[in-house]
Amino acid sequence: MSAKDNGVPSGQSAKQDQLDQFRSDATDQPMTTNMGLKVNDAGNSLKAGIRGGTLLEDFWLREKINHFDHERIPERIVHARGSAAHGVFELYEAIPQFTKAGIFNDVGRKTPVFTRFSTVAGSKGSPDLARDVRGFAVKFYTEEGVWDLVGNDIPVFFIQDAMKFPDLIHSVKPEPDREIPQAQSAHDTFYDWVSLTPEALHNHIWVMSDRGIPRSLRMMQGFGIHTFRMINDEGVAHFVRFHWNPVQGTHSVTWDEAVKINGADPDFHRRDLWDAIDAGQFPEWELGLQIIPEEDEHKFDFDLLDATKLIPEEMVPLQVVGKMTLNRNPDNFFAETEQVAFLPTHLVPGLDFSNDPLLQGRLFSYRDTQLSRLGSVNFEQIPINRTLAPNHNDQRDGHMQMSVPKGKTAYFPNTLGGGCPFLTSQKEGAFESYTERIDGNKIRARSESFVDYYSQPALFYRSLTDWEKAHTADAYTFELGKCTYPHVQKRMLYQISQIDEALAQQVAEGLGLEVPDSVDGPVNQAISADADVEKMQPPKKKIYLDKSDALSLTFRMGSKGIATRQIAVLAADGFDAEDFTAMTDKLKAENAVVKIVAPHGGTITCSKGHDHEVFSGIMMTESVLFDAVYIPGGKKSVDALLKKAKYKKFVDEAFMHCKAIAVDGEGIQLLKATHVGEYMDDDKAVFVDGKPQAFVDAIAQHRNYDRMEVAKMVPA
Repeated sequence: MSAKDNGVPSGQSAKQDQLDQFRSDATDQPMTTNMGLKVNDAGNSLKAGIRGGTLLEDFWLREKINHFDHERIPERIVHARGSAAHGVFELYEAIPQFTKAGIFNDVGRKTPVFTRFSTVAGSKGSPDLARDVRGFAVKFYTEEGVWDLVGNDIPVFFIQDAMKFPDLIHSVKPEPDREIPQAQSAHDTFYDWVSLTPEALHNHIWVMSDRGIPRSLRMMQGFGIHTFRMINDEGVAHFVRFHWNPVQGTHSVTWDEAVKINGADPDFHRRDLWDAIDAGQFPEWELGLQIIPEEDEHKFDFDLLDATKLIPEEMVPLQVVGKMTLNRNPDNFFAETEQVAFLPTHLVPGLDFSNDPLLQGRLFSYRDTQLSRLGSVNFEQIPINRTLAPNHNDQRDGHMQMSVPKGKTAYFPNTLGGGCPFLTSQKEGAFESYTERIDGNKIRARSESFVDYYSQPALFYRSLTDWEKAHTADAYTFELGKCTYPHVQKRMLYQISQIDEALAQQVAEGLGLEVPDSVDGPVNQAISADADVEKMQPPKKKIYLDKSDALSLTFRMGSKGIATRQIAVLAADGFDAEDFTAMTDKLKAENAVVKIVAPHGGTITCSKGHDHEVFSGIMMTESVLFDAVYIPGGKKSVDALLKKAKYKKFVDEAFMHCKAIAVDGEGIQLLKATHVGEYMDDDKAVFVDGKPQAFVDAIAQHRNYDRMEVAKMVPA
């Protein structure tokens, strides 16, 4: 049948035929390189020995990562949605016994930093409150050069080897045939991949917990993820992991809040960070180190080179050595936040890498990505990326060259340039890689010491409080409920059951499914076609630690202050001036942010005839954007609030989300008109007749999770 007979214009049909030449279908086809070379392993890089460094000759790793790094122009493929700020790092105590790095030995220094936070999966236009891992990258402009500590807000990663990073991101990104969903892991391709790749389960359960939806970028931890090395003046090395702990504590929002915040203010995190710094409430993090002597490398029940494993603080306590303060917002988002380039290869003397196969792949990938995204080998000359240390070498020219190198020579060694720039020794401050003996066969495989996939996610889940466990089960139920393939759901339920049977049962009940006793095929399919399949299957979980309090948000509340907490004051004309002043003076003295939510914008008048500026009319804001609610007395004011149904919804939502609520005088009538009235007499975070100090103390606790079961009965 001709195109004309088929009702398709001939020109359109010809174009379709042209496009068809480039279509491909991988069904029933073996995996190959782009040159058609068949491959037997898509999950392991080529190493010098089973636990050795990754080899530069691994053309398959470089092809796969190189292609992935260049998939987007110019937006970052991952971590596209970001916010950043300038600041300083100050050292508490010198640690020359561990490292010769100047940043860890000069207590008088104030090292400038630029820190960027980000979501991972979404595009630049995605909302801030997606359930996701958050990037936490710090650029230190040290006197010896730039050091980039590039990590996340979760201490472990999804994968163990960089070879699998494109697969991870391809699975979680919008499905390629329909380009949905955006910034969500709740879909078939992601859970198909996770259910076949149990090494991802540890990071994944963190994301399914409340850690996946932080209250603020200022209230989340940061981690270097990998095991690095510190080297002292004697050349002695120690392994180290880096932790950032927020002084304000580690806090989250509920999933119901996150969904509503994304609709009410998709820039919630970005705005919160900017406003806090703009108001002089500078966020702070303390830097803690877990330091392990090299001779203790193999003393743990897990492998230090495995980025999917954390080191419990009960086993290796944190040594807090300094503090980072973010004190200045960027002057231009594009020039700074968008163009900043973080590279794990940016090191200073006294720091070095380990053979972590995920880290080894990142050492190649990040530079390759910046070449694509910023369009030039000279991206390090962009002002936000420039080092403060003197910069001299024989590199020349290139697209967007912004320096003007002088002289006749651009090679080494030379005599015409006086032998300059000249080499310096390690004693003179030059960087030298740590001397490590490597003796092993060239091999594309993974160490059997990496195969325990269930013990640490089980430890994490055991360490959660009941309300955290409930939220985690709800998250799994929601996410798997979005999957449309029953075999994917069932396989994932089996994997969850290996972490915790009760958790899997709770999720299965929500899905209307049974937890399977087994799965078809190997549990772990992220292995070589030539591997010993049995050896690479995960064993049953081990319990080498009953629980770790450091893993639970309940024990990470931080300082008990309420600085920067957003307090909604529900009021209208005629509100009681004395009660209002007593409460808000106390809140402001604690550096909380007090905002009047009135029936309209502009101003309202208190009982003493004074005008007060309104932050927002009730129809222009939402309860989820605030940390607590206060209702002053005044009959005229409260009567006006009772005429607006949204005020009742506002209070109900605050109660449902376990927030502190305080009322004075006639304000109790609004409480009685809501579902809160049924329970307020027994609730330790609902205060009648003000009680400013008690209200402040309740806000500092972040939530009253004792209310959670009652709050479920309040309509959303």
